[in-house]
Amino acid sequence: MAQWFVAKAAHPDALVFFRMGDFFEMFFSDAEAASEALDIALTYRGEHRGQPIAMCGVPAHAVDSYLARLIRRGFRVAICDQMETPEEAKRRKAPTIRREVVRVVTPGTVTEEALLDASRPAWLLALAPDGARIGAAWLDVSTGAFQTEALPLAALPALLARLDPAEVVAPEALAGDPALAPVLGLLAVAAPSSDPGARLADAYGVATLEGFGVFSGPEIAAATMAVDYVRATQAGVLPRLSPPAPQGGRGLLQMDAATRRSLEILKGERGGAKDCLLGAVDRTVTAAGARELAARLSAPLADAEAIAARHDAVGFLIDAAALRGAMRAALKGAPDMARALARLSLDRFAPRDLAAIRDGLARAGAIAAALADPAGMPPLPSLLREAASALEWQGPQPELARALAETLPARLEDGGLVAPGYDGELDALRRLRDDARGAIAALQMELAQAWGVASLKIKHHQQFGYLAELPLAAGETLLRKPPAAPHAPIHRQTMANAMRFTCTALAELDRKLSEAGDRARQRERRIAQHLRKLCLDAAGPVAASAQALAECDVHAGAAEIAAAGAWCRPELGARAEFAVTAARHPVVEAALARARGPAFVPNDCDLSAGRRLCLLTGPNMAGKSTYLRQNALLVILAQAGLFIPAEHAVLGIVDRLFSRVGASDDLAGGRSTFMVEMAETAAILNQATDRSLVVLDEVGRGTATWDGLAIAWAVLEALHDRIRCRAIFATHFHELTALAGKLPELAPATMQVREWRGSVVFQHSVAPGAAEKSWGLHVARLAGVPRGVVTRAEAVLKALEERARGLDPLSDELPLFARPAPVRQPDAAPPPVLEALAAIDPDALSPREAQEALYRLKTLLQREGPLGPAA
Repeated sequence: MAQWFVAKAAHPDALVFFRMGDFFEMFFSDAEAASEALDIALTYRGEHRGQPIAMCGVPAHAVDSYLARLIRRGFRVAICDQMETPEEAKRRKAPTIRREVVRVVTPGTVTEEALLDASRPAWLLALAPDGARIGAAWLDVSTGAFQTEALPLAALPALLARLDPAEVVAPEALAGDPALAPVLGLLAVAAPSSDPGARLADAYGVATLEGFGVFSGPEIAAATMAVDYVRATQAGVLPRLSPPAPQGGRGLLQMDAATRRSLEILKGERGGAKDCLLGAVDRTVTAAGARELAARLSAPLADAEAIAARHDAVGFLIDAAALRGAMRAALKGAPDMARALARLSLDRFAPRDLAAIRDGLARAGAIAAALADPAGMPPLPSLLREAASALEWQGPQPELARALAETLPARLEDGGLVAPGYDGELDALRRLRDDARGAIAALQMELAQAWGVASLKIKHHQQFGYLAELPLAAGETLLRKPPAAPHAPIHRQTMANAMRFTCTALAELDRKLSEAGDRARQRERRIAQHLRKLCLDAAGPVAASAQALAECDVHAGAAEIAAAGAWCRPELGARAEFAVTAARHPVVEAALARARGPAFVPNDCDLSAGRRLCLLTGPNMAGKSTYLRQNALLVILAQAGLFIPAEHAVLGIVDRLFSRVGASDDLAGGRSTFMVEMAETAAILNQATDRSLVVLDEVGRGTATWDGLAIAWAVLEALHDRIRCRAIFATHFHELTALAGKLPELAPATMQVREWRGSVVFQHSVAPGAAEKSWGLHVARLAGVPRGVVTRAEAVLKALEERARGLDPLSDELPLFARPAPVRQPDAAPPPVLEALAAIDPDALSPREAQEALYRLKTLLQREGPLGPAA
């Protein structure tokens, strides 16, 4: 218990997993918390200050599964392990086995497969504030990836949304910042280093960081915080980390948190991975490929040349169907070399991690061979050529293939890692361990001949080990005439009719048999460490090969979905264009296909010069939101380097993407739905540029009609006149269509609806023009609103429409409220007032005659109306 108190004092905020034999035990409040979280029995053993000690435990062989459950619940766990065997403790005459905390398990520093999501990175994000700016550094312990960036403090929410970190490290002064509210449960407080540059350089064994790039002061501070935190959780040991890459956000499409949430890029609204963009387009066959695809979708590029290189690779593999099939066959089931390398660097590896390097490099070689000679195909594009170069390196693969057994154990302690024939000494120890019966039989025959006793038997005694048993008379004869060493008998035991002896040869055999298993395990551990060193010495090329495999998987998967789904390569340019033909929403189309529902209705969208602002009207349920998100997702796919679901597309590079689709409140932050909407709209108006794409849905809802209409009107004008970006603005304020005549680049569009036998048919297609009405009552009827309520609503609507016809003062600006002019039948005679007006010749009238003519026209209007008596 004294050891436990020391460990707990060093890690008061963590549950202490205290190794005792085959179990990890927890005590006191740790046991109570773990018992509830893991649903395991809570017991009591011994006393402390007169109170029973609460206690619970988990088996050491299954500890990873329990750790995973605790980490998901937000716990940090300190692993206090046994550092010696009981025999070693006895030899140094210690009262207890020595135990130490060997690591602290946190969400951002785990490396075990059971604790990680294979398809997502586990970013540890460190933040270092510096006035109005902040330094950010994020690393993935499981792969070694490491990037930094210096950004304005206001951009922190967008970075958090982009990375979705597993854990955040920040100084206490930043812990209360509202921007960190979404990740408050993942926050670990740490103090910045006093000399960050020197500490970071020392971690990489270099004198200066200049060889890694140009870093700002806040970036170095954040990177050092991240490295120090990892070192602290790993008991002073650092995993293999790539050198930090500065300015991790440079050259990327910028998206804020609201946009990412609205577009459901990596996870759906309900948190699922299927109904999101990643789930719809993921055709990768490896865990590393899935992580690379997720990274590309969460951080699309904004550099035309880099995007074109990715498109070249995908286009090449679409045409090379046989090569694509061979690559995907070789990739399928490929091990995760990057994460295996991380576990090897921390010396926390299993046999399967060595096998992952062996098998991964073998598959890499097969893909490199396929890429080396694509028969009948044009030269490889640059990215595939670079990948082939990285994949052809084999390094330790031949040695690993020769050393590792065909069937590997789950743990190093279980033995059986090394293949027979690789190490002669290990083979001899194994033969001695595994063929004890044969060795005993051979010595039994040897002793029978030396002692002249044919009936001699070697038997095992619990206390004395192996002994030679002879009949009593033969034993007495042997004592009188003993043979020479090494067969000289040593008397051990006399029984009623037998005697038991040992000798130097038998004692040596006994010792060898008892030690053979231990020596074989020790020898195997030394060989495992040798193989580990081989892999770590080649860590750089192994990591490059792992990255090349992931990129090949993404390119081949993108080509697979494009070839199967009639996706096209977007034409990207520097001009602010946006013209797509017959485009589809990838997520909705995939969902319809899974449900065997109707085919998705494709739509065009043209936001090019002269019509860059689309004002979209139409009823609810007609597909406005789908259309908005669809076009935003096309930009993400295109700039991530994938093809897009359309017949043809010409897209200008987008620097910032904004999407405000869907309503939500912020109860924890005390903000209403309308307040959230206004905050997100303000972000768009303050940050969007003429290179941006903005999709807005129903700006102005949630408040009084006139307030909402005024806000929507002003926002629309700002997008057109000041920001001058490409935008789709969906609204139910049909009054805004009046702006089509005032804003030259505004193009009205509407979701097409057909009325049929009293019902409304939503056609889900977009056409030029404006909607006639919103069909809100029809949607209410579809939603199951009681018939009486809908009927009453129809009556109220008619009354309101009648009342609105009298609002003449707004008719110039808001034509919905203008009094409709009566329609004259085409075959009716011209009204008298028009005949009188046509008879007037203004040029021939004197001022007096003109005044009299006006009086006559006014009298006719008052008596008969503008269209005559029939009106």
